[in-house]
Amino acid sequence: MTEPVDVLVAGAGPAGTVAATLLARAGASVRLVDRARFPRDKLCGDTLNPGALAALRQLALAPPGLARGLRLEGMRVSGSGVSVDCRYPRGLYGVAILRRDLDQGLLEIACAAGVQFEERVSVRRAILEGGPRRPRVAGLVVAPADGRSGETPMRARVTIAADGRRSTLAFGLGLARHPAAPRRWAVGGYFDGVAGLSSLGEMHIRGGYYLGMAPVPGGLTNVCLVASPGGGTAFDRRFGDPVDLLRTAMAIDPAIALRCAAARPAGRPVVLGPLAVDVRAAAIDGLLLAGDAAGFIDPMTGDGLGFAIRGGELAARAAVEALSSGWDGVHRRLAARRRRRFAAKRGFNRSLRTIVGSPAAVQAAAWGAMLAPSALRFVIRIAGDTWAAGDAVCGPAAREAW
Repeated sequence: MTEPVDVLVAGAGPAGTVAATLLARAGASVRLVDRARFPRDKLCGDTLNPGALAALRQLALAPPGLARGLRLEGMRVSGSGVSVDCRYPRGLYGVAILRRDLDQGLLEIACAAGVQFEERVSVRRAILEGGPRRPRVAGLVVAPADGRSGETPMRARVTIAADGRRSTLAFGLGLARHPAAPRRWAVGGYFDGVAGLSSLGEMHIRGGYYLGMAPVPGGLTNVCLVASPGGGTAFDRRFGDPVDLLRTAMAIDPAIALRCAAARPAGRPVVLGPLAVDVRAAAIDGLLLAGDAAGFIDPMTGDGLGFAIRGGELAARAAVEALSSGWDGVHRRLAARRRRRFAAKRGFNRSLRTIVGSPAAVQAAAWGAMLAPSALRFVIRIAGDTWAAGDAVCGPAAREAW
């Protein structure tokens, strides 16, 4: 058995490291575990939108590696023959940075703050006390992630599940499930030789699927397809071969195909799905959820990292309250803060998903964008959380950084 700590965090992605760092800075003893060995690659769009970037700066969590990222000044959105360049307002920008570099940088900040980090540790289950009527999580049972035998209990006053969309804790405790619909899968990889890139990220929306493209450091392009197997698209028979799947997506549209004619995969693409996860509000004393473990966000709007950063911040605040005053009301207040922070954006995200799922809706949106491109630019500003970047909401530290 390891020495008990105030807070045990499962998952060293952005949500977990943000929560762990803020709690360590607040004086708590914090242990952070992850099944991977760092630095590690992860399927992601590799971009921080202006709101996510401002959140890191506000929290004094911007890793030095951000300076090596590529500046993204907006989005190029296309659909049904229409393409519109949408730049962020007031000189705001996002950053393209490899997830392995972002996560490693955040982890180094956490360790510098005093967080105890253990990698290659696999979470098996929660330690439950208190009986079935009012269970309480008192830590985790973990094991070596390399398959060696032996389990170890790690006890803590607060446990934060930030272990991703397939959270062992959320699913194991019956808090999460995959809904019947939507059943989308993501396929992402890096390509060399994509032409015509700019300081804009790209989102190419078609009926039933979308293809995201963004330049990343090192001269590569992040290419990510989100589609539904069996959805009647050209991808239905190709989900067994992710390279062929991405090549097909890059070849369907003539304009994109011309730019990708010389593209070559740089490594093996990754397949992830089904994407959608429904999570019911956790009201188990001793346990808090953060990041994708608290509910996965469809990647189309690029909100994932922003939700993770802010979700880690909210989980840390709730943990401080639990450590100082007990669990009475902690979950209720956390749920209310999440609604205030995320409800409008989740609704926005769902609306865009509905449009993508309907060819007729995509066509109508394309005509609307052609007739009134300012409306699409407004949508991109919402998607980029530009309302939260560079103004008083972000606080003096963020304003100074801008």
